[in-house]
Amino acid sequence: MSSTKNPGRFAGLLYILTSIPGFFAMMYVPSKLIVHANAAATASNIAAHEMLFRLGIAGQLIGQAGFIFVALALYDLLKGVNRRCASLMVTLVVVQIPIAFLNELNSIAALVLVRGADFLSIFEKPRRDALAMLFLNLHFQGLVVDEIFWGLWLVPLALLVYRSRFLPRFLGVWLALAGFAWVILSLTGVLSPQYYDKVFTYSQPAAFGEVAFMLWLVIKGAKPPALEAAALSSSADA
Repeated sequence: MSSTKNPGRFAGLLYILTSIPGFFAMMYVPSKLIVHANAAATASNIAAHEMLFRLGIAGQLIGQAGFIFVALALYDLLKGVNRRCASLMVTLVVVQIPIAFLNELNSIAALVLVRGADFLSIFEKPRRDALAMLFLNLHFQGLVVDEIFWGLWLVPLALLVYRSRFLPRFLGVWLALAGFAWVILSLTGVLSPQYYDKVFTYSQPAAFGEVAFMLWLVIKGAKPPALEAAALSSSADA
């Protein structure tokens, strides 16, 4: 499968591949290791499954780095619709990645505390566990901050999809809803964190717009009109 033959399918495949380590890092690993409001149990889980915790950190780094290439693939697919809007989309993706990378330092700090390196021997274990939980909470808050960019980049993408004419308009509308949902979720986490879980649950139907977009690209593919015309011309010449 060549990216020049069907750039939409290529972008969709990249999108899915980079989302898998991100889902593993942000959903699976915390669900297995982090016990809400219990620092001792959380520290015990991380110590017992250190490699899983490290894989979560690595998955986040790989997923974020790979997403640069997703943004570039989508730029190539949609730049003919509006180059300025496509450039804005890529810029918003690039801005969020350093935030995500720096945020992983909180997870690394939590791991250092749980392992109890020699220089930490002056701290008793309950205090180290509490500090590790603090860094894990800071890591979560870092994700909350980054969520605003998870939403913002979807707005120009939604506009491009809606105007493209070679992708369904309902996907553009759904992506816009997903973008607004992430922004609202981020602001909720900052302004009214007690409602974060409830807003997260209610926002899932909108957030699945990204999943629908990925699957459409992988299954149906997409070609800009210029590539379609070139393909037809090649067929006619043959």
